[in-house]
Amino acid sequence: MKFPQFSMLPFLMVVVMLSLSGTTLSHPHWDFLHCLSLRLANYSTISKVIYVQNNPSYSSVLNASIHNTRFSTPATPKPFAIITPLKTSHVRSTLYCSKKHGFQLRIRSGGHDVEGLSYVSEVPFVILDLLNFRAIKVDTKNEVAWVQSGATLGELYYAIAAKTNTLAFPAGMCHTVGAGGHFSGGGYGTLFRKYGLAADNIIDARMIDVNGRILDRKSMGEDVFWAIRGGGGNTFGIVLAWKIKLVPVPAVVTVFTVNKNLEQNATKIFHRWQYIAHKLPDDLFMNVWITKVNSSQVGMKTVQATFRGMLLGGVDELITLIQDKFPELGLAEENCNEMSWIESVLYFGGLPLQSVDILLDKNALPTLSLKAKSDYVKEPIPESGIEGLMSMFLEEEADNAVAMIPAFGGKMDDIPENELPYPHRAGNLFEATYIVQWTKEENAESGKYISWSRRLYSYMTPYVSKSPREAYVNYRDLDLGINNNDYTSYEQASIWGFKYFKNNFKRLVQVKTKVDPMNFFRNEQSIPPLLSPWKKKGN
Repeated sequence: MKFPQFSMLPFLMVVVMLSLSGTTLSHPHWDFLHCLSLRLANYSTISKVIYVQNNPSYSSVLNASIHNTRFSTPATPKPFAIITPLKTSHVRSTLYCSKKHGFQLRIRSGGHDVEGLSYVSEVPFVILDLLNFRAIKVDTKNEVAWVQSGATLGELYYAIAAKTNTLAFPAGMCHTVGAGGHFSGGGYGTLFRKYGLAADNIIDARMIDVNGRILDRKSMGEDVFWAIRGGGGNTFGIVLAWKIKLVPVPAVVTVFTVNKNLEQNATKIFHRWQYIAHKLPDDLFMNVWITKVNSSQVGMKTVQATFRGMLLGGVDELITLIQDKFPELGLAEENCNEMSWIESVLYFGGLPLQSVDILLDKNALPTLSLKAKSDYVKEPIPESGIEGLMSMFLEEEADNAVAMIPAFGGKMDDIPENELPYPHRAGNLFEATYIVQWTKEENAESGKYISWSRRLYSYMTPYVSKSPREAYVNYRDLDLGINNNDYTSYEQASIWGFKYFKNNFKRLVQVKTKVDPMNFFRNEQSIPPLLSPWKKKGN
């Protein structure tokens, strides 16, 4: 890739700017900034795009998209620079200079990577933050939209609802999640039993490969297009935008919530739910949240199973269906609310229902520290197993823990497991995600919370998928295994790779070997090429 030569003036401006901020430059840092400033070409652009340590805005830009404060401590490794590109040429320049001067590149869209891999590295690195790549273009006539990777799901949903109340997109429930990371891991939400994953509904993409080429679906080829829709982010290139297929929804949907605690037979009702939920019509989404709550006995705690769901239809239809198929739930009209699809986004996102404008607010929900782990369940858990699960939520460390359990079935049973990298299709009753949270002030005690999550995960071993024990890549878990920074063999990466992708991992490695053989795009759980150039001598 060739670039034109520019005046030294922009670089001198950067040097002055950094000197005033008190930043000390080592040789590789100096070279990187020199390279980048020459290509950005003017001071006005540089001041809006490059943020280095000790610059006044550095910390605010870094922390603005950190949604796991476990990785927002003084000891957390910090990037040398954060690059917030305004246009495609800035992305290409950052890629070029990072390669040339030996910086690892971490790509951040929404900052929801639960292991912080989009903004933390143990080796010298820079962050390419796509916060300015948030454009969304909705075409209701053709029922498609283009969404840039830095847009949040909330911004996408808002843009769709501004044009129509009978089209939607089947993606996640947390409105602050970035589209880029969510789509690249699969992405499911309240519409996935009807329409599949977010990735199942992507029909084109715009990506920059490791050589700086700008590619669409046709020019990248079907293998690469397959890999970026569920194969994990920061692996195959930099996806700038996605073309998505919108899906029809009725003008009115019905949502419901029913709470059952241990004293109200929560264990038995959840046990029965396992046999029913995945067989219900695909117009119905159902999930269960298990949490610790206050008991009716003063000073005591109990465990609550919250059954929540949404029907693409009216309340009468919902009640008739549940009373027929799942009478144990005791669903009544007072548990239900009819609303528009966009209002259901607020409902499931834990947001007030007053105004959809809140979907544009990235700070509408509190930010905590957390650890997440995930499982897939193929056979109903016996009552005794559920009792043990519930008892673990009575432990002290589980005060802010949740098990999120969406029922599968529906459209997910109809899609072959090799259709996309995401393989967890037919045969799964549900997915279970265990999240334990604590405040930033408790980070010094994070070990006890992480230990609790590992004990819960160990407890669930007899009841979940086996050979491999499957996991969801959008809830990354470094406990499953990590890559070496210098060299990762296929065998080493297979330890975690088959858990996320099953046999699709083999094809992902083949694609990686073809498009990024030098393994520039890498992190602790990125797909490695078959023969990594970072292999140490003698190995």
